[in-house]
Amino acid sequence: MYEQKYIDREKSWLAFNARVLQEAGDNSVPLLDRLRFVGIFSNNLDEFFRVRYAAIRRLSLSGISGEKYLGGVSAHQLIKDITEIVIQQQSESLRILGNIEAELEAENIFIINEDQITRDQESYLKDFFVQKLSPELVTIILNDLAEFPVLKDTLGYLAVRLEMNTNDEVRYAVIEIPKTINRFVVLPSEDDKQYVILIDDVIRYNLKNIFNIFDYKSVSAHMIKITRDAQLDIDSDLSKSMLEKIASSVKDRRIGEPVRFIYDNLIEEDTLRFFLDKMKIVETDSIIPGGRYHNRRDYMSFPNLGRYDLLYKPNEPLPIPGLSLEGSILEKISKKDYLLHAPYQSFSYLTKFLREAALDPKVTSIKITLYRLAKNSQIISSLINAAKNGKKVTVQIELQARFDEASNISYAEQMQTEGIDLIFGIKGLKVHSKICVIERVEEGKTRRYGFISTGNFNESTAKIYTDVTLFTCHQQILKDISKIFEFFDINYRVHRYKHLIVSPHYTRTKFIKLIDREILHALAGRKTHIKLKMNSLSDFKMIDKLYEASNAGVKIQLQVRGICSLIPGIPGMSENIEAISIVDNYLEHSRVYIFGNAGLTEVYISSADFMTRNLDGRVEVTCPIYDLQIKKELIDNFNIAWKGNVKVRYHSYKLDNKYKPRNHHAPFRAQLETYKYYQNKITVQEEVV
Repeated sequence: MYEQKYIDREKSWLAFNARVLQEAGDNSVPLLDRLRFVGIFSNNLDEFFRVRYAAIRRLSLSGISGEKYLGGVSAHQLIKDITEIVIQQQSESLRILGNIEAELEAENIFIINEDQITRDQESYLKDFFVQKLSPELVTIILNDLAEFPVLKDTLGYLAVRLEMNTNDEVRYAVIEIPKTINRFVVLPSEDDKQYVILIDDVIRYNLKNIFNIFDYKSVSAHMIKITRDAQLDIDSDLSKSMLEKIASSVKDRRIGEPVRFIYDNLIEEDTLRFFLDKMKIVETDSIIPGGRYHNRRDYMSFPNLGRYDLLYKPNEPLPIPGLSLEGSILEKISKKDYLLHAPYQSFSYLTKFLREAALDPKVTSIKITLYRLAKNSQIISSLINAAKNGKKVTVQIELQARFDEASNISYAEQMQTEGIDLIFGIKGLKVHSKICVIERVEEGKTRRYGFISTGNFNESTAKIYTDVTLFTCHQQILKDISKIFEFFDINYRVHRYKHLIVSPHYTRTKFIKLIDREILHALAGRKTHIKLKMNSLSDFKMIDKLYEASNAGVKIQLQVRGICSLIPGIPGMSENIEAISIVDNYLEHSRVYIFGNAGLTEVYISSADFMTRNLDGRVEVTCPIYDLQIKKELIDNFNIAWKGNVKVRYHSYKLDNKYKPRNHHAPFRAQLETYKYYQNKITVQEEVV
């Protein structure tokens, strides 16, 4: 038996982010999209430190070893390991960024710094600085302050060192790089060459103007960045509403404990020491030397410069065969189930469903759960429209959706004003389910319509996240959804559900039963299999159950985009398990669970991953698929992805992100082939018509 049973969750997540970085370094990815992947890598890392690293740090500071919770490694050792891995990844990201910039220059796109500004550019930037940038700058002289200012972890800062002419005095200052202006300034083109400069360097170029009242002999500025613990401490004051408590906690988050400090490795030693001392950064925090620029997540918004040849060609979202955006969507759903697979198919079907329900005189009520919403949400507009039309609208909105709290609070206040009934969740449980049910009076009787999804009801992320949504008029399934909303309202009563699998009460036990059934089939010599597609797999009990199935002879295929704590392919433990990860232009986000059942295949879609928090600590919904065509579609989707030999990596104990070999087969890129699959469904539909 292999000695190690599980891969550490944190290290597995860092391996996932390394796959994102691989995309940035992949020459087959268009240049400007490679910059986008640099930004995604950086943004992911920020969130990792704000949440997971911060939690491990708290565990370490508490004096608890944490080995029981961390898969056998102590919190103190894990902090060291993470810092070492991140330093290596940061170094690799800088190398990749340097290569991208060199290739951009070959395309006549130049990212310049303050030492490369021409006279013509100087005139443009002088006006830009005076008119736009200077009014937005926050500059603080630090030496004489009684209390050091709070540096926000969403911003970048320039640490400024002023060496004065008098008595060799050194003064320190900090300049906040504003978020109100795009980080990248596009300069006028010259001789068919395009130029971009970062705001950081525009500020450096104007240091003399900023500090002209001081008598100094030298001035320098190096970038620093702080990451803070993002844990919310919820006030227990009973006189406050949940809305007030979350709002207060979000405001307090900006002064959370620092957990990571990144600095330009060319910064002066005395400047670095000054900031570390004043900010009380200690060795238990991750102190990481970096390059000249931080907050590289801003590369996600790098200007396209009109160079669409350096971007992935966008695939227009396809229609769902047989379901028109022009006719009544409720009428169609009344006759059969439909599946929406975004972004391959248009998310407009979901907003169309809600808009129609808002206007339909026969619709009496709408109930929906909301987790993450788009900036200008059409979902919210439709719900408000429904309320204005006299419908009873009930919204369960998750105020503790990580990093979306402020946005959700704003939407909640807006909906309250419009008379929408709001439910703010259940103490100790996040509501992560993606469900909606409406009630419609037809011939004197109430009939339900609704949808269940694997992803958020968010028009923006629906363009880049792969998720599936089932539209259904199945009355028993929709009755179960209504029971979930009853649970939200009276949560001391545990309901029984005839069709849906609902966390935290039933999901773990149901999936264990489904796996046990496959084990019995295998032991009886019947052909059977398990195919699971999810974002993360880290729950030890579920992993042990999959190991048990493997040892019984069940063939198991896992598509796990992110964390995979299971170790596949180990004789005597997991030899019948294969596990892959696909990282490509779209973010693989849907959860689809397929159980062979000796030929009587069962298929489920879910909002839940196989993580302890999803199984035991959240309200999640898993839905069986009964429609044979949709069941086949989801199985086809899984098999297309499994056949992929481009952008596919193996999970292994080595965490080396080894690519799946082609073995002389033609390139088969799963996401492109999935799009072709849906194109073909339209062609077949047209031929039938």
